[in-house]
Amino acid sequence: MDNTDLNHGLERYIGNTIRELRNKQDLTISDVSDLTGISRGMLSKIENAQTAMSLDTLSRLSRALGVSLSTLFRNYDVPNGGAQMVRQGEGMEVVRRGTKRGHTYHLLAYDQGPNKQFEPFLITMNDESEVFPTFEHPGTEFIHILDGVIEYRHGQKTYVLKKGDSLTFRGDIPHGPENLIKLPISFLSIIIYNTSNTN
Repeated sequence: MDNTDLNHGLERYIGNTIRELRNKQDLTISDVSDLTGISRGMLSKIENAQTAMSLDTLSRLSRALGVSLSTLFRNYDVPNGGAQMVRQGEGMEVVRRGTKRGHTYHLLAYDQGPNKQFEPFLITMNDESEVFPTFEHPGTEFIHILDGVIEYRHGQKTYVLKKGDSLTFRGDIPHGPENLIKLPISFLSIIIYNTSNTN
């Protein structure tokens, strides 16, 4: 993209911003002309990106519209968003090795592309008779208890975790639920992978 394209993009952005601010305040082009001393023809050209303008002109326009100069440029050249939203209850249900009844994993985000960077799960447990296997995986895991009380094993140590508690640990050391103390239990489990080691 050359400088002409960049300048025209900026002029279009500023023109649209000025028009939006003017319309929000129910001001006509004539009103803004009276407030700034800039002719109506010039204001029309500015709003339609048909002319460049000086900093003095921009400053007069920003004062007339009651905003700072920086506000005029606030959203210029901001990258497009691309957030992934999963609504309550819509996470993909995943079956983990060794899990059976009364124990569900909902994957809350899905990596696009060849390498997984992280996996966030919402895990719910409501059957105290279930026996859980231990898990091992690459990366680091973070869990945060949303409800209930659980005894959780990591290596040779166990931790009693209550609502609001968190635990962070290496995923390659055997870990998993040891005892379900107070049901129902729900917690977030976020696995962060070292991307240089993933396939």
